[in-house]
Amino acid sequence: MIGGKGISIWFFIGSLLLLYGIIITIANVVEMVSPSVDKQPVLHELNFGVWWGILLLIIGSVYFFSFRPWKKK
Repeated sequence: MIGGKGISIWFFIGSLLLLYGIIITIANVVEMVSPSVDKQPVLHELNFGVWWGILLLIIGSVYFFSFRPWKKK
């Protein structure tokens, strides 16, 4: 971009991670509240999907707010 200020690619990566974290967390919380199958997979009680969604939310939030284009320098 000539003569202008660009938007960092890390802002878009943070946006995607934040969006995926929201989707994964909501989907797994709904699955945790009302399971859809009678036979659960091994270690289902650890709720890996919820933890993974929360991790993506945290990482995405850090990138999203660290590299936001509207912040004052």
